[in-house]
Amino acid sequence: MFPKYFAIGGINAALAIALGAFGAHGLEEHLTEHYLEIFETGVRYHMYSAIALMLISLFAKQAGESRLVMNGGRLILAGTVIFSGSLYVLSLTSFSKLGMITPIGGAAMLAGWVCVITAALKKSKV
Repeated sequence: MFPKYFAIGGINAALAIALGAFGAHGLEEHLTEHYLEIFETGVRYHMYSAIALMLISLFAKQAGESRLVMNGGRLILAGTVIFSGSLYVLSLTSFSKLGMITPIGGAAMLAGWVCVITAALKKSKV
């Protein structure tokens, strides 16, 4: 998990920067303020998760790539795709029904963090 998720985190950080720039410079004349804010929320959480994946990969190396850490990384990655992805599409299409799946991504990210925290607590007991 260590090098792969670190690279995935880096790719996602670069993508978040590119999407943030696109939103700030390419969408400001095409979207309402409301939808720009939604897009920016997607970018913000995308970047948080990218950095988190990189940090989790470093922790995974220390924790011996436990199943909990690996599942945590997977859940955070999947949650990011669902959460931020749905916000990107929602802001670009105004298809409001997509807002119903956004919380699923948030729940996946939270579940991922629970896995990582549990792994860290188990590691500290050893």
